[in-house]
Amino acid sequence: SLPCGPLQASSLLASLLLLEGGMFSPSSPPAGLLEKVFQYIDLHQDEFVQTLKEWVAVESDSVQPLPHLRQELFRMMALAAEQLRCLGASVDSVDSGFQQLPDGQTLPIPPIILAELGNDPKKPTVCFYGHLDVQPARREDGWLTDPYTLTEVDGKLYGRGATDNKGPVLAWINAVSTFRALEEDLPVNIKFIIEGMEEAGSVALEELVRKEKDRFFSSVDYIVISDNLWLTQRKPALTYGTRGNSYFRVEVKCRDQDFHSGTFGGILHEPMADLVALLGSLVDSSGHILIPGIYDQVAPLTEEERKLYKAIDLDLEEYRNSSRVERFLFDTKEEILMHLWRYPSLSIHGIEGAFDEPGAKTVIPGQVIGKFSIRLVPHMNTSVVEKQVTNHLEHVFSKRNSSNQMAVSMMLGLQPWIANIKDNQYLAAKRAIKTVFGTEPDMIRDGSTIPIAKIFQDSIQKSVMMLPLGAVDDGEHSQKEKINRWNYIEGSKLFAAFFLEMAKLH
Repeated sequence: SLPCGPLQASSLLASLLLLEGGMFSPSSPPAGLLEKVFQYIDLHQDEFVQTLKEWVAVESDSVQPLPHLRQELFRMMALAAEQLRCLGASVDSVDSGFQQLPDGQTLPIPPIILAELGNDPKKPTVCFYGHLDVQPARREDGWLTDPYTLTEVDGKLYGRGATDNKGPVLAWINAVSTFRALEEDLPVNIKFIIEGMEEAGSVALEELVRKEKDRFFSSVDYIVISDNLWLTQRKPALTYGTRGNSYFRVEVKCRDQDFHSGTFGGILHEPMADLVALLGSLVDSSGHILIPGIYDQVAPLTEEERKLYKAIDLDLEEYRNSSRVERFLFDTKEEILMHLWRYPSLSIHGIEGAFDEPGAKTVIPGQVIGKFSIRLVPHMNTSVVEKQVTNHLEHVFSKRNSSNQMAVSMMLGLQPWIANIKDNQYLAAKRAIKTVFGTEPDMIRDGSTIPIAKIFQDSIQKSVMMLPLGAVDDGEHSQKEKINRWNYIEGSKLFAAFFLEMAKLH
């Protein structure tokens, strides 16, 4: 296919459509412009799917530190840069240096793309963040088709990266290219920041964002991220918050070597018994965290927020069945969603140093390390939580009168993120969703941690919105990742409608 894909619109169609409407000023787009845009996207959807197929074919795996995969990542970023240049964007591929790996090898980090289109001071400037790297995928992991060959079955486009995040990045590009092909003025100034290391922790991204704060980002009014999913299969959603994460390790040590339980059992303070008591003191059987003071910082529930939960469309029975869970800790939709999104949770993840092989080995581990994490919510703070956890574990340990050594450390501390849903871009996105899908969106949060939202919010001090395109069953990171053709094409329309709504609100 030609490097500029759907931009090679049949000039006949473009001229026919132009005769109907012509150019417009962003303040009052003529009736019918949106219709033309939607019609163009429908007519060119096979080309849009073909471009997604070309992008999915690139094995841009950032997780496995292999030179040939790094080459693929560089190829992927070059492909995207070329596509953006075809739109008429000015593109800067920023060299991100090298990644130092634990085994001593160094690998080049793929460039981060900064691109811009339009700089009319009368228009709002919307910046889109996306990533083009993917999780590892092999046919033998249980894929029914080759993960790097986009395969359509019953309207579902299967392939690694289809929904996370190549499809949504292309949907944004499709929306821009449609205005271009129709020779219509873009309703907003557009910027892109696209990286290739998200799945490996967004290496080098935060540094670049801080560096470009007063340059590339100085004119940005709004930031849009489309790197998560709807809550259901058919109802669109807008995401306005994510939980943070504090990851801890607690180590209990008697000596470097293990003991024989026949020789030493009964005369020692056993590290494993100490550790099990420590881990058991963290959370009760109803999921309530037992660390004193942990709930003190949690934002109180307002009446307005309670209404948001009530309005959300979630079939509890279907949710339970698809999760293959016998029973949740809570019985109502509201309670379940609140405990996923707006209350902290504590999970115990594992024990290092314990005997975990099959068989019966009568060993007393000499040293064990427990791992657990707390998902943080507004307005919890990682350093306060670290202090609370440490104090609690030290108190529990001191009551055991153990002669072992105990040490607690926080390995990771990521803050939660929350947006103001009254910001212009949330209003514009709601209206665009109503136009394209004929319904109000579910206003949702995400129970996991997406650090980039907080990085943008803190560094650039501008409104950040998550506008997901994928359905809940898209299976990002799994062996059947897909995006529905419907979500991809209607998502392209959604972005186009969003541009027009932003222009109106501005």
